[in-house]
Amino acid sequence: MEHMDFALLLMVVGMITVFLILLIVIELGTLLIRFVNTYFPEEEPAAKPSAALPSDSLTEQIIAAAVQTVTKGKGHVQKIEKI
Repeated sequence: MEHMDFALLLMVVGMITVFLILLIVIELGTLLIRFVNTYFPEEEPAAKPSAALPSDSLTEQIIAAAVQTVTKGKGHVQKIEKI
């Protein structure tokens, strides 16, 4: 029974050690992320002006017909713009 007690003690100490090391890794990762976000922020991309398609009535009718066909009459075209 003495060996079993020692084995259980060794297992508990090992599990606690692994748990504490993982907590340290998580905290250091969080600190690194905060540091990088504070001192090296991501640059905001320049806003592109939304360029609307120069659409004629035939193009609009074709797109509307395609939407009607694909959605089986449940979808409707509200706005056409280039993505």
